[in-house]
Amino acid sequence: MTALWVIFRLILRDQRTAMLRGAALSVVVLAMGAALLGLSGWFITAAAAAGLAGTGAVFDVFRPSAMVRFLALGRAAARYGERMLTHDATLRALENLRLRVLTSHLAAPYRRIIRARGAQALNRLTADIDALDGVPLRLVLPAMAGLAVQVIVLVMLWLLVHPLVALWVVGGYVIGAAMVFIWMARVSIPLSRRAEVAAQAFRSRLIDLIRARRDLAVYGRLVAQAQAVQGAEARRLALRHRLDRAERQAGAALALVASAVAAGALGIGLMLVQQGQIAPAFAALGFFAALALAETLAPLRRTVSDLGRMADAARRVGRDLATATPAVAPARPLGKGADLRIDAVTLHRPGSPLPMLTDFSLHIRSGETVAVTGASGCGKSTLLLAIAGLHPVATGEIRIADIKLSDLPEADLRTHLTLLPQRSALMAGSVDQALRLAGPADDARLWQVLGAVQLDKVIAAKGGLGAQIGPRGEGLSGGEARRLALARALIRAPAVLLLDEPTEGLDDATAQAVLRGIRTILPDAAMLIAAHRPAETGFADQVISLR
Repeated sequence: MTALWVIFRLILRDQRTAMLRGAALSVVVLAMGAALLGLSGWFITAAAAAGLAGTGAVFDVFRPSAMVRFLALGRAAARYGERMLTHDATLRALENLRLRVLTSHLAAPYRRIIRARGAQALNRLTADIDALDGVPLRLVLPAMAGLAVQVIVLVMLWLLVHPLVALWVVGGYVIGAAMVFIWMARVSIPLSRRAEVAAQAFRSRLIDLIRARRDLAVYGRLVAQAQAVQGAEARRLALRHRLDRAERQAGAALALVASAVAAGALGIGLMLVQQGQIAPAFAALGFFAALALAETLAPLRRTVSDLGRMADAARRVGRDLATATPAVAPARPLGKGADLRIDAVTLHRPGSPLPMLTDFSLHIRSGETVAVTGASGCGKSTLLLAIAGLHPVATGEIRIADIKLSDLPEADLRTHLTLLPQRSALMAGSVDQALRLAGPADDARLWQVLGAVQLDKVIAAKGGLGAQIGPRGEGLSGGEARRLALARALIRAPAVLLLDEPTEGLDDATAQAVLRGIRTILPDAAMLIAAHRPAETGFADQVISLR
């Protein structure tokens, strides 16, 4: 519950005015509903009593009937305004919350970002925020409005009817609703969590089926994966049916509470009428007000069935938001002399105290190209990650333009240094959209970098910069997708360029042309290549072998 309250406070802080107005209208809606039904019961009973007494001709029917119409129309208008305000505010707050969560992931350590690339992790980022819409709409605001109206009704029944009726009605609803809520929570929260896990498993397996359908078909696993998807959906539906049954049982229990409270209010009212303590019309007022207060319990039924899902989502989102997001300042120019210097650096293997690279030093001047070679696992890629600030340095230091990497602000580092890892993401969209993710550039600049990586003719044949590519570069060969990611890196015009096997999948002639094109686009960049091909080592000014 603490995590849910934290999320509500964030939503309230973001949309305070709209939420407070919506909460006030929620109270107005419930209060008008109780007043409408109570007044109607009083009016009917009082009019009947006046007719029996022979005073119907002088009984004032106009003001009570006008008040009934006012309450009916006012309640409808208040409900419309409450829904408009609270839903609009919730959607806007969740939009900002989603941006904050994504920003926290961007500021997270590299290893965490890599883990977030899986289908389940990416699906969780969106599903968790979607689950939180019920926190203000079905949990906090209805509960607070219901309690406020219970207090208002307690005071009004105490003053207008009798303290005994007031205590029975409000006490019965509060105690009865609490008992049903606790019982329902024990049953539905575990079911809600399991149903959400099953839903996530279904979505993840379905995404895997769609994305990898060609590979699954080649390896004969397409039918097995489809069966796994159907099995996950069957488990989700089974849990959903159990949760729906528990929700209906909670609804029945709440209806029994409302019936018991209303019956008790009627019995107490009749007793007080027989004793001459209150008029029959006021006994009817207490009875109908008790019936109207059943509306304050209605949100509990849906709320408890989603409570486990909302609580888990709130805890995960709270952990994501706990990641401090550094303030982004404008990047400072480094000038042309952006040398890269590595002094006695030692790197450990990820998650291990064992050294991967020990006491390594290197100086790359502006405009110079250095290639590092070595067997797989010797630390080439890890060295590039360390220079990019994505892997911790155990000892030693790395300097760019004579500035320690640890002293270089994040904005400066990302502006003046670009890393092309072995795996680069390409999203669905047009070619120019894929390139302009790196930064603003006109069409002439885009064609220039495409020509540098030997992609200009390929892209022109596919329809130009507006040509569409699918997720992960579908529609392009592996080498073409790799070069498109390289062209996107060149758009940034970094002072330091780190390339991890940039010509993988290319023939020697194309590889050499691509490397020459990179240097043409970035003549002053300090370039470090994790190389494994003769074309890359032959292009470098210096070759360092890691052992």
